[in-house]
Amino acid sequence: MSLVFPHTFVPWFRSVAPYIHAYRGKTFVVALAGEAIAAGKLNTFVQDLSILHAMGIKLVLVHGFRPQVNEQLAAKGHVSRFAHGIRITDAVALDCAQEAAGQLRFEIEAAFSQGLPNTPMANATVRVVSGNFLTARPVGIVDGVDFMLSGLVRRVDGAAIRRAIDIGALVLLSPFGFSPTGEAFNLTMEDVATATAIALQADKLVFMTEVPGIPEQRDDPDAEGEAGIDTELAVADAKHMLAEMPPPQQPSDPAFYLQHCVKACEGGVERSHILPFATDGALLLEIFTHDGIGTMVVDEKLESLREATADDVGGILQLIEPFERDGTLVRRERNEIERDLANYTVIEHDGVIFGCAALYPYPEARTGEMAALTISPHVQGQGDGERILKRVEQRARSAGLDSIFVLTTRTMHWFIKRGFVQVDPDWLPEARKRKYNWDRRSQVLVKKLNKEMSR
Repeated sequence: MSLVFPHTFVPWFRSVAPYIHAYRGKTFVVALAGEAIAAGKLNTFVQDLSILHAMGIKLVLVHGFRPQVNEQLAAKGHVSRFAHGIRITDAVALDCAQEAAGQLRFEIEAAFSQGLPNTPMANATVRVVSGNFLTARPVGIVDGVDFMLSGLVRRVDGAAIRRAIDIGALVLLSPFGFSPTGEAFNLTMEDVATATAIALQADKLVFMTEVPGIPEQRDDPDAEGEAGIDTELAVADAKHMLAEMPPPQQPSDPAFYLQHCVKACEGGVERSHILPFATDGALLLEIFTHDGIGTMVVDEKLESLREATADDVGGILQLIEPFERDGTLVRRERNEIERDLANYTVIEHDGVIFGCAALYPYPEARTGEMAALTISPHVQGQGDGERILKRVEQRARSAGLDSIFVLTTRTMHWFIKRGFVQVDPDWLPEARKRKYNWDRRSQVLVKKLNKEMSR
């Protein structure tokens, strides 16, 4: 049995609590590429989905089967053909797709039926429901290419899917649809997942893919080192990127999944995600950590730098309490924060406060104290402290102040690197000097403010 360390487990578990509260009762459509199943990732992925299900999240799972169909075709001596990223489905390919889908649905249902002791599936009860929820139409002839029995989603029976997930079932969709005449069409996983998410007005659409996400766009093409992953894209920025990308031909092309994320968000889905199935626990990392692990497309940026409101008092207290406990910050009572709330600036991401600072002006001395500058340990080193500092400087300039000062016992070098200089405590305004704690021996640092607006 593995050891549990309370000093790490308890703070971690508390840190994910806001997400657990926020997502209970929400609807997620999750699309799993067939490549993930071929790579042996099914069991761990099902375990993670079962955890989400146990937390009260309503789930629809759409599976892909591209490599499995290719394997079936190869076994029959048939060549796989694609155009515009879509399989050209003749009668043989349709038979192979039906065989592959049947086998995969069997494997997925078996995975959700596990319940071995000492595994994440112990005590799990996930009932899987499948059915003819999709109506399809043929792709037809595009640029002279006849796609034959390949189709597009015409309609999703969202009401029937909603009834199933509302009673606690997980709905499993294969990429097949049927015409009103009963003709079967081979669909793409991406089209099915996107159309289903829009029909349900899902809270999230998640693609578990071969790619790690969308690479960051660099202003300097000669910059050294590998580009990272853009963890958050506004829809407008994503559309601009798509306009500059070549049309996608295969799943590894950056635009392949991004186009579906944009379509989903424009159709009313709050957030769409592109995650790498190669990373163990990618789904949990994306949902329960601040920056996630892949790319998230949203209608608007989720992170906001703003002045505090009454709803932020609890978040500010939770943020600063560990730093008060270890002596980094002077202790502040709740009524003190409520009284001075108008002085606070916060950084909020998806409803969670990750940074704050307060500005206490001393107009008679044309200066102001920046106090309680705090950044959550989970996001330190990402520039949030500098962003709050710039906002406080803007507020000080707007108030007609010529400088700001801080009192610190541990972070002097951080402030010096950002233009502060150390002064004697006698420099402090008289009103602040009377409250100076000589036993604490805080260092006083001052930054002069120019009158130009910062960029």
